[in-house]
Amino acid sequence: MGVTGFRGRVVALAVLIATAVVAVLVVVSHVLLSQVTDADANALAHTRAEAVAANVVVRGGHVVLIEGGNEALDTVSWVYADGHLIDGLVPDGLLGRVDALVGSGQSRTTTVGSHLLYARPIGLQGHHVMAVVRVDLTPYETSEQRSLTMSLMLGGVVILLAGVVAYVVVGRALRVVHDMAALADDWSDHGRGRRFDLGDPRDEFGELGRTLDRLLDRVDNALADERRLTDEIAHELRTPLTALRGEAQLAQLSGHRLAPESVLTEVDRLNTAITTILGSARSRIDGDTCCDLTAAARQAIAGRSIDLAVPSDVDVAVAEEFVVAVLSPLLENGLRHARSRVWVTGRVEPQGAVIDVLDDGPGFDPAEVDRVFEAGVTSGGGHGLGLAVVKRLAASAGVAVRAIADGRGRVEVTFPTPEAVA
Repeated sequence: MGVTGFRGRVVALAVLIATAVVAVLVVVSHVLLSQVTDADANALAHTRAEAVAANVVVRGGHVVLIEGGNEALDTVSWVYADGHLIDGLVPDGLLGRVDALVGSGQSRTTTVGSHLLYARPIGLQGHHVMAVVRVDLTPYETSEQRSLTMSLMLGGVVILLAGVVAYVVVGRALRVVHDMAALADDWSDHGRGRRFDLGDPRDEFGELGRTLDRLLDRVDNALADERRLTDEIAHELRTPLTALRGEAQLAQLSGHRLAPESVLTEVDRLNTAITTILGSARSRIDGDTCCDLTAAARQAIAGRSIDLAVPSDVDVAVAEEFVVAVLSPLLENGLRHARSRVWVTGRVEPQGAVIDVLDDGPGFDPAEVDRVFEAGVTSGGGHGLGLAVVKRLAASAGVAVRAIADGRGRVEVTFPTPEAVA
């Protein structure tokens, strides 16, 4: 319905423009034709008047015509000498106008009904002679009416043709939209991963198809990333559950009770994973959400032998639980790979508050530093949610996380500050 309405609007606009153009052309052509016919009628009247004047002479003191007796000429030309009609028969309907023209004594033109009257003085010494001729305008008017009728008919055809052409052209242009809609409907029934693939764009609709293909690529990538996130979370949650099950089975086989320390350790790991997921899902960057970075970092470090050197009185535009959720897995990763020491430093930069989680372990391989946060990339047994999940969860709240290969373990986290968000 939308496409039909669009086509209808385009066709209506084309018809409206064609109508306006045809109307202007008809009016202009009619005016020009009227001027041409008037000029022709005037030229004919002057020619007749000159022909009559050439036959008027003076003989014996009287004004006479050399040629006479032409009844047809008498009906279209009249000669007056000294106020008297000497040649021709003036119709009663024109008598008053002819007398007025003769009385003026000047060359004048007037129109009476469908007749053009032209008066021309004839220079004869001692006499006042006027020749008046008549031109029937009916043929000219008929020609103008026929021309106007033909112009209107031709204009109607042009308007109709413009509408048909616009309908066909717009229909062909919108065919790609119909094809795209049909493909989209088919995709909804037969799965994802397909593209419009219209080739090189030849018009705006081709550009639209290519843009939608790129959008679908991003959507597929996002969906694939979500699937990877789900797989990673399931894997990381399964790890402590497997350990708990193993402890329970071992105790059952040996007839001993479960070791409280082992159970608590695995439960803490499971709780950390769940807390991280929930905290990240609930956290949003908001102008009213902020926390003290130092206090949040201390909470993340609680219970661990980790040095902390973070500037005081630094607020970040995320909830405290989110800071803990992001830093905790990174701290566990550092403790797992460190030789003897893990420490945390902080600084404030224009883009936000930067936290560095460092350890004196072997660090990241420069060749692999860009793949550290990819799902399935690991250099150890894995605890918590892993770097891949931390990176995705952090990105969801506008927090930047990156690994740095500088000969030691170093992960840099940039939290947005209220000033940067504003």
